[in-house]
Amino acid sequence: MDRSWITFLYTTNEYENGVEEFLEFANMNVPDNNGKFYCPCVNCLNKRKLPTDVIREHVLSDGFLKSYTKWIWHGELIDMPSVDVSEAEEVDLEMDDRMEEMIRDIGHDSFQRANVYDNLCNDAEKPLYAECTKYTRLSAVLKLFNVKARNGWTDKSFTELLELLSDMLPKGNTLPTRNYDAKKILCPMGMEYQKIHACPNDCVLYRKELAMLHQCPRCGVSRYKQKHSEFESDSKGPPAKVLWYLPVVPRLKRLFSNANDAKLMRWHADGRTTDGHLRHPADGLQWKKIDSMFPNFSNDSRNIRFGLATDGMNPYGNLSSKHSSWPVLLVIYNLPPWLCMKRKYVMLSLMISGPRQPGNDIDIYLTPLVEDLKMLWEEGVDMFDGYTSDSFKLHAMLFCTINDFPAYGNLSGYSTKGHKACPICEEGTCHHQLQHGRKTVYLGHRRFLSTNHPYRKLKKAFNGCQENELAPMVLSGSQVYERVKDIGDVFGKMKIKGTSSNIL
Repeated sequence: MDRSWITFLYTTNEYENGVEEFLEFANMNVPDNNGKFYCPCVNCLNKRKLPTDVIREHVLSDGFLKSYTKWIWHGELIDMPSVDVSEAEEVDLEMDDRMEEMIRDIGHDSFQRANVYDNLCNDAEKPLYAECTKYTRLSAVLKLFNVKARNGWTDKSFTELLELLSDMLPKGNTLPTRNYDAKKILCPMGMEYQKIHACPNDCVLYRKELAMLHQCPRCGVSRYKQKHSEFESDSKGPPAKVLWYLPVVPRLKRLFSNANDAKLMRWHADGRTTDGHLRHPADGLQWKKIDSMFPNFSNDSRNIRFGLATDGMNPYGNLSSKHSSWPVLLVIYNLPPWLCMKRKYVMLSLMISGPRQPGNDIDIYLTPLVEDLKMLWEEGVDMFDGYTSDSFKLHAMLFCTINDFPAYGNLSGYSTKGHKACPICEEGTCHHQLQHGRKTVYLGHRRFLSTNHPYRKLKKAFNGCQENELAPMVLSGSQVYERVKDIGDVFGKMKIKGTSSNIL
C-alpha cells in the first residue's frame, strides 16, 4: 500500500483517501479490537486506544505521525527473510523467529524517539549487501553477537572479526566494522543496567553516600586493582569487584507496554481454571492467605508476585577454577505456568561475580534489588497498561524464594551447617559425625513416615535400629516470629542502624 499520502497536506483528497485506507486496514488486521485502535496522530503517538471516528477526526485535524510508516500497532507484520538453520542452531532459530516480537517489545517510550525506531526498522529491512536475500543488517549483527556471547569473545577480537567479514563481503555491504557500531545497532533493544563497584571483601557497595570513597570504610582495602605493592588510597583504575544490576522497574514498564504481555499478567485471575486442583501458585494456601491479609494488593490482578531464585555457578565449566558467579533471577507468577519459566519472562536482576562466592554477605549485593522491591510494595510505580490503554499504580511483592539448602542459608541468615542445621527439627535434629571423614550426616528421616510404615521396623537397610520417634511439629508463622522478633539485624559485615538484611 502506498504510504506517501502521510506527507501530504491534510486538506488534499489523497490525504483523506489515505486515512480511509488506513482505517480500513486496521479494521481488517487488528483482532478483538472492540472498535478501538491506537491513534497515530501527532498528539496521541499510538499511546491511546480510541474509536474509529475519533481517530479519523484526530488524524484529519492534527496530522498523521510521519515516522509511522510501518503500521505494527495496527496489525502489519515486518517481513523478515527466512534463514535455513539446522537443529544444532536452535538458539539462533528462536532468535530470528522472535525478531519482530523484540522490535514490538521496545515499547512506547522508544517509539516516541522516531529516529531510533526508524533506524531499527530500517536495519531490520536493509539487506546485508545488494543481492543478499538471507540476512539483513539487524539479523546479521544479532547472530554475530549471539556467537560472541556463547564463546566469550573479547570486544577487540569481535572488532577484528567484523573487519575481516566486511572485507570478505561484496563492496557496499552494510555490516559494521567495529564492536561499538554493532552495539549501537542493538541499543534500542537493550535495557539499562548499572555497574556498581564493590569491596573485594564483600563489605560495602560504593553507592549513595559511599560513592566517592576510594577505599573500604571497614577493612581499608582499595576500591581499585593495585598495580604496585605500595598502597595509594586515592589511586584510580579498574575496580577490584563489580556488581551488575539490571533495574526492575524499566523492564516492567516495557512488559506492560506490550498489549499481549499486559493481558497475560492478569492470567492468574482471568484465565486460570479454578476447580480445586493445584495447577498454579494461585491455587495454593499461601497465595490465598496473602489475598486475605492484603486486600488492597489483591484487588488489582496486575500487581505482581515475584519468586526470587539464586545459586552459585562456574561459568567456565572448569571445576578447578576459583571464579564464582551468582545470578539473581526474578520469576513472575502472574503468568501461566507454561510461560513463567520461559527465558523471555525470567528477569536477571543481579550478577554477582568474583573470585569467591558472597556467602552470608550476599545481602550487601541484594541492596539495590531490595530497595526497588520495597518501593514497589510500599509506594508503587505509575505504569501504562498496553492492553487497556490506561495508567495504573503497580505494586509488587516477593512471594517466595527458589534455592538449594546452602543458598537458603545465605539468603535467610539461618545456619545450614553443624549438628542442628535442620530448620524444622532444630534441637531435635538427628545427626551423626563420621569417624574418619569427620563430616556430619543427618539421619532419622524415617520418623516422618506414618507410624505403621514397614520401613520403621527395618534395621539392616538403615542404621541398625528401629525407628519409634514421631515427626516434629512444624512451627507456625507466629511461633517463628516470636523466636526471631528480638534478633538484631546485621547488614553484611557492618551493623547499620535501622537496616534489615532479611529479605524473606
